[in-house]
Amino acid sequence: MIPFTQPINRRHFLVVASAAAFATACPVAGLAATPSVKDEIKRLFGDRIATPGKIKLDVPTIAENGLVVPLSLEVESAMTEADHVKVIHVFADGNPNPMVGSFFFTPLCGRAATQTRMRLAQSQNIIAIAEMSDGSLFSAQTEIKVTVGGCGG
Repeated sequence: MIPFTQPINRRHFLVVASAAAFATACPVAGLAATPSVKDEIKRLFGDRIATPGKIKLDVPTIAENGLVVPLSLEVESAMTEADHVKVIHVFADGNPNPMVGSFFFTPLCGRAATQTRMRLAQSQNIIAIAEMSDGSLFSAQTEIKVTVGGCGG
């Protein structure tokens, strides 16, 4: 902390407050870097590998409006105490924040299925990873083309 040798006046306070607000709003490049999908998956699952399959990922191949893209997920599972889906994570590799959402399940759910809408910044891949109760991972991936006003772009 810097000691003040003179009294703080209104002008000095406004200069210091403005500088602090600017520094907060404009972080130094690299310090606030957004994580990639690979980084997020590594953070969640470490070095475990996801096997393709078991996930039915239903999204449109072309989305006319990236603000409200429907997403439907279902995982093949008995949903018993010994064999059930614990969580499904959904990622969008072209978004500034790649984590779209996480959906948690228990055997009481009966089936591992959900529907929602997501916001996509551009045409990109959607990746879903399901973690089972035994720790195994399953994945599905599809590409969505986001158009602007119904025109390919």
